[in-house]
Parts: sequence; C-alpha cells; structure tokens
Amino acid sequence: MPDEVSPHPSRRVVVGGGLAAVAVGSYLSATSAEGTPVAEAMRQVSLTVNGERRKLAVDPRSSLLDTLRDEVGVTGPKKGCNQGACGACTVLLDGQRVLSCLTFAVLHDGQEVTTVEGIADGDRLHPVQQAFMDHDAFQCGFCTSGQIMSAVALLEEEQPGIAEERIPEAMSGNLCRCAAYCNIRDAITSASATMAKGR
Repeated sequence: MPDEVSPHPSRRVVVGGGLAAVAVGSYLSATSAEGTPVAEAMRQVSLTVNGERRKLAVDPRSSLLDTLRDEVGVTGPKKGCNQGACGACTVLLDGQRVLSCLTFAVLHDGQEVTTVEGIADGDRLHPVQQAFMDHDAFQCGFCTSGQIMSAVALLEEEQPGIAEERIPEAMSGNLCRCAAYCNIRDAITSASATMAKGR
C-alpha cells in the first residue's frame, strides 16, 4: 500500500501505509519475552491536539479517529462509514487533511492534529465556519465538521482563492447525505473571498 492513498482521485489523503503499516503489523504479531502478545500492551503516544500537548496510552490497533474521540474526548470528527469513503472524520494532521479513520494513532507520535474544535479564535469563528452558518451549508450536521476541515485545508492549498468550478471536485471526498452541496459550494466560495481579503 502506498503512503498516500485516496478513494477519490481528486484528493490526497495521507494514511498509515507502506513501511509504517508493515511496522505496525510486525508490532501486532510480536510477543513479549513472557509470551504475551504485544498487541495487548498499550503504547505511549504524544499528540498535540488543537494546540494542547496530550500524552496518551493507546492500543496500537486504535485508529486516530477512535483515539481522538475515546481518549482525548474530541467529538468533532465523526465516525460515518469507518472506511474512508464519507469524509466525516476529516482532520488536519500537520496542516494536511487526512481521514482519521484510516490511520493508526501510534503512527503519528509527536504530530499536530487539528479538529473543528480547534480552528476558531476564541469566540470568533473561522471564516469557513462562519460561511457555513451564513449560507446554511448543513442540514443534519453530521458531515459538517469533516466538510469544514476539508474546506479549511483546501483554501490553504488554493491561496489566494479557489475557482468556484474547482470546488465540487476538490471536495469530492466529503459526502453530504442531506445533499446540501450547493450551499456548501457557496459557503466555500464566500470563505475564500473573505480569507483572500485578509491576506
């Protein structure tokens, strides 16, 4: 498996593949000197989540998504398909959008994770968050955090602004079962203009 895998050709999504996956596989299949499977042992991992350094003891089989939700208590990333197809679990890992259900937490020791809870400036919403509200770019809201995080990364990638016709393809990895796509596109276009003015 390559180190960068995407179920959507328009989207680069980093997952724990290649040698890293082999290393985790070797770890899972190993046994301790006492004959106890090492997979039963916890691993110490240090993650900076939304600006706060967290030292965690995690099961080496735990996904980044499960670690964020169950160990850190961050519930913005959602478990939708748990197969990397819906995008509801999208977070930023060292500034790049990733599907957190597809990678092991132990592979990201020392890295920085940003979720939807960490992009506002105090009470001031991120321009993408504000635009989603202004343009009613959500209905049930389940996919919204993943949509927002993907849009935040996209607008950083596309400085100083994104062409409106690029948005559907660039956001194709994030599904909205309520089909609020037109409003999502309008929100991203509006946020792009706001962020371009601020640069």
